[in-house]
Amino acid sequence: MDDRTAETSVPLHPLLAGRWSPRRFDPAHVLSRADLLPLLEAARWAPSSGNTQPTRYAVALRGEPLHERLLSALRPGNQSWAGRAAALVVLVSLTEDERGRSYPSGLHDSGQAAAYLTFQAGAEGLSAHQMSGFDVEGVRAAARLTQTQRPVVVVAVGRTGGDPLDDALAQREAAPRVRLPLDELVLETGDQTPARGPADDRR
Repeated sequence: MDDRTAETSVPLHPLLAGRWSPRRFDPAHVLSRADLLPLLEAARWAPSSGNTQPTRYAVALRGEPLHERLLSALRPGNQSWAGRAAALVVLVSLTEDERGRSYPSGLHDSGQAAAYLTFQAGAEGLSAHQMSGFDVEGVRAAARLTQTQRPVVVVAVGRTGGDPLDDALAQREAAPRVRLPLDELVLETGDQTPARGPADDRR
């Protein structure tokens, strides 16, 4: 695959600059559950509000029944390539604890877990593509989740390569990587230095 390293405005760690979301996974590449443990361990150590850890993980290797069920719950555009990935991992956010109390930061915490999983995949020489394009109730049924277990993202994990994608997907795969410039993203607050607030409770 061509080098997809981002052209950043300031230098970044190679794992950050090199992260992207491929669709061309090698269908001959196989992962075991042991191979996925470092990714799940990284996700386990992601920050969460008050160390509540409201994220759970449903893991499916290609060839397992759950992999097929999850694949069928993806939007058609994702189904066309995600089946080539060696594994699909669903990150699940708990909407309430065992006492019925809500997790106000649950989605944010699960997002951080997804990021940690993704960067650990890069450190292991793997690629990860996060997908929000799926039927929530379909994934919930496929993974036998309860109503207080909300599927947030499905992550395809594997190694890039294999046969080329169809023309439409190949064009998307080769398109330049772009982001809005920082001056459009950093809000003008009128202050010269960032305000210092109370210490965060994230650990």
